[in-house]
Amino acid sequence: MKRTGMVTIAVVLGMLLLFESCSKSNKNVESEEDDSVTLKIANYAILESGYESFWKGVKNDFEEKYPDIKIEWVTAPYGDVVNQVINMAGGGEKIDAVYGEITWVPSLEDAGLAAPVTDILPANFLSDFYPDILKAFDINGKPYGIPLFISPYILYYNKNLFKQAGLDPNRPPKNYDEMLHYAEKLSKLKDPNGNQIYAFGQTTASVPVSGSSINGMVFNFGGTVLDEKGKLSIDNTGFKETFEMLQLLDKKGYNPQNAKLKDLRNLFALGRLAMYYDQSWGFNGVQSINPDAKDFTASAAPLKGGSGDGKSILQAHCLILVDNGKSHTDALSCFCQYLITAQCLGGFMSSIIPAYPAKKSMSNMDGIINSPILSGAASAATNVKNQTFIPQLNDLDLELCKLAQAVTVGNQNIDTAIDDFKKTVSVKLGN
Repeated sequence: MKRTGMVTIAVVLGMLLLFESCSKSNKNVESEEDDSVTLKIANYAILESGYESFWKGVKNDFEEKYPDIKIEWVTAPYGDVVNQVINMAGGGEKIDAVYGEITWVPSLEDAGLAAPVTDILPANFLSDFYPDILKAFDINGKPYGIPLFISPYILYYNKNLFKQAGLDPNRPPKNYDEMLHYAEKLSKLKDPNGNQIYAFGQTTASVPVSGSSINGMVFNFGGTVLDEKGKLSIDNTGFKETFEMLQLLDKKGYNPQNAKLKDLRNLFALGRLAMYYDQSWGFNGVQSINPDAKDFTASAAPLKGGSGDGKSILQAHCLILVDNGKSHTDALSCFCQYLITAQCLGGFMSSIIPAYPAKKSMSNMDGIINSPILSGAASAATNVKNQTFIPQLNDLDLELCKLAQAVTVGNQNIDTAIDDFKKTVSVKLGN
């Protein structure tokens, strides 16, 4: 009890220091400019009905607390935000931050827009983030994004289908061999309309997020795609085993061909997919299709494959910060310290966009610990491997998708397909 009390006191004192620091920053904002500072924040989620209410509430509540700082949302569809921000900067209009995904960081840093968060946010605020998670945002030793919440690719599974197949719904597979044993039984099921039940879903469609998911699967097997310097590094057993597994899943008819994540979410929501890999927040898409999905959905850690220990790639929704001068960075620091708290994000993370916290002080939120959707894979949030950031990351992810399609739909020899992949990517990466 004494230790818990000390931790609680430390957290409270830390929060008081943060808000004191932010208050001082706000005074700096007021003293430097007569007018209020307006932060332009690019945020695609404003256009999505499930998230619009939350972000409008953030703006209203923050502006009430800090009346000298205004928030202006710069909106564009999810797939267009990065290009819009870069194009705006080319026209002389720089935004102050981008709300987006960790994979957007290298493009914005390469465009000269992203600033190291250590240049903008106070050290006592940053020290509350898990070091390995913050390190995932590193470019040349400095973090270029601050996570709101995180997720690896976790395993979602349908408890009802497990029961129908004679499997224990409280004992999900722990490795790929167990998964194949389960899949053999699950693949024999039909839905009430006689449609096929797919046993295991891994997205392979030609979109960057699918390539990122495949990269996570490589990590499951203990393999690598890039080395720490951003050079291609695929001459390892884990890389080859990943594509052998994808080919096997395809030959057995377990995995829907060329499926996007939204396709897998749809099949899972309709009870036609027994297991699949997704980011934790993917459940929001499942539930929007079938509100009753919460009754049959459970999660588990990524599977262990080969000599790997089931590590996955870290996914995160984050703020990518831009340095537009002291008055703006002071105001931006206040906004980050206000937003990334249990008070502001707790309900959002547990009920709107299921996710795991990036900060130590948020680790014991009831909505996470007691979530039937999130709790099963909670250990996976810290069993991640950092992806090396390179400007060509999206191109690399798309090439991983092409390789997956070559050995599945194309039924190509794996060694030949990997060799072709290596030649193509080596040219694109210049190594």
